Parts: sequence; structure tokens; C-alpha cells
Amino acid sequence: MARYIIKRILVAFPVLIAVSLILFVLLNVVPGDPVTVMMREHIKPELIEVFRERMGLNDPILVQFGRYMVNALRGDFGMSYKLQRDVSAMIREAFPHTIKLAIYAALVAWIIGIPAGILSAVKQNTLVDRAFMSFSLMGVSLPVFWAGLLMQYLFAFKLGWLPVTGYYSPRYYILPAIVLGWQSAGTIARLTRSNLLEVMKNDYIRTARAKGLGETVVVVGHALKNAMLPVVTMMAMQVAGLLGGAVMTESIFGIPGLGRITVDAMGTRDMPLLQGSVLFITAIIIIGNMVADLLYAFLDPRIRVE
Repeated sequence: MARYIIKRILVAFPVLIAVSLILFVLLNVVPGDPVTVMMREHIKPELIEVFRERMGLNDPILVQFGRYMVNALRGDFGMSYKLQRDVSAMIREAFPHTIKLAIYAALVAWIIGIPAGILSAVKQNTLVDRAFMSFSLMGVSLPVFWAGLLMQYLFAFKLGWLPVTGYYSPRYYILPAIVLGWQSAGTIARLTRSNLLEVMKNDYIRTARAKGLGETVVVVGHALKNAMLPVVTMMAMQVAGLLGGAVMTESIFGIPGLGRITVDAMGTRDMPLLQGSVLFITAIIIIGNMVADLLYAFLDPRIRVE
């Protein structure tokens, strides 16, 4: 297991370097000058050249990239072009908001998805099954931005039950957590249902029923434990995805997390901020996937032996 962990960590470094290089090249290929955006269009051309030289933007791309990676390995992502603030400090400020939203969304996904999947499997091909699967399909299919606007209009504007935007208390995170967790809940419900139905066909389930055990004991005590292995792995991967995929949700609900600052950096071509936030999100997703693999191996001894 220790060898496997070291191997995954060593593989993660080339992935991070490749993502950084691709992003770096794309930002330099896309038309537009970050210095012009930063200093507005009325600045004199000679001053633009002075600032470009001072910021190292006239150097070859590979030189700029090498300098950036050396600094990034020390935890220095540079200064934001627009805000003139340290990018590392901005990420540290934004990350707690993203963590809160991801945790709340994951709880929503698990609380809704797992029971819905179990009930759908137990009540297969009934009205309950069709209702839960339709609800999960809607969550998987509905775009996050549309679901967010719909929730805001219905529960915040029309009914006035919850605030429209903000991040001042846990109450402000209810709507964005539901919006972000709905899609994950749909995936978990469908995966739980399909795995549970597959496990229920095994011989040991028929043996348990033949012994006279109740259906609840058979499902919860025997079938669910084995059916949840891939679901738990998916749940761990989804937490990492929620940390990096809250871009639209944070923008809609005015939460200053990683997704929000990434969108703002895209609009202003703030390359240090965009590169730092994307690199940080990529690292989180890689770590989340590694934790999911380790968790799967821990839960299933057969994987650990292999």
C-alpha cells in the first residue's frame, strides 16, 4: 500500500506540470494583453512595454513557464495583475468558502442519494422507483446555472424562505448546497440502485431469505454492505469534484470561493490568479481520486491483495 501511495504521488507531479503548461500556453495564445486589461485602454503604448518588460511578459513562453513553476513549488503563485495581491493569500482566503459549500453539497447528495437508491431498488419498477429515478435523472441532466436561478426565483424571491446571495451564515449555504448536491445525489441514487439490484441476485441473498430473515435485514445487513463499495468510492471522488466544480454555483450565489475567483480571473485575463487557482483545484482533484482509490482498497480486501 505504501508503494502504491508513493507511486500515485510521483504520477501526480507530471499531471500538474502538464496542466500548468497547457494553461500557460493557452493564455499566451488567446488574443488580448493582460497589461492593457490591467491598466485600461487609455495607457500609453510605451508604458505598456515598460510594464511588460518589468513583469517578464516579453520573455519566451518556456522561460516564463519555468520561472512560474520554480516559484509555484515554493508556494508562490505570483501577484494578481488586477488586484495587486498575493495569489497564494487569495487562494487561502477563498478555499474555506469552497470547503464549506462542498461539504454541505456532499451531505445533501448523500442524504438524498443513498436512501433514494435503496428505496428504488427495493421498490423496483413501481411508482416509487420511477419517481426517484426521474428526480435523479433531472438532477443529472439539469444544468447547474439553470437549477441555481430556478431555486433562487422560487425559494428566495417568491417564497422568501432563504437569502438570494451571500455567505454570512450556514443559512446562506442551503440553496447553493442543494443546487450543487442535486446532481451528485442523482448519480449516487442511480449507482446505489443498480449495484443493489445486482447484489440482490447473488446466491447468499437467496440463502439469507431461505433462513427466514426479514427483507430489511437481508437488504441492510447483507446486500447493502457489498453494494456500497463502488458507491463509497464515487462519493469520495465527488467530494474532490465538488471542491473544484463549484464555479457556476459560487458565481450565481455570490460566494467568494475558488470558483468565483477563477471566473473573475478569466474575465480579466489575470494570468497568475487563474493559473494558481486552476493548479490548486487540479491538485485537490488528484488527491481526492487517490483517496477514493485507497478507500476502495481498504473496504475491499481483494483489491488490496491485487
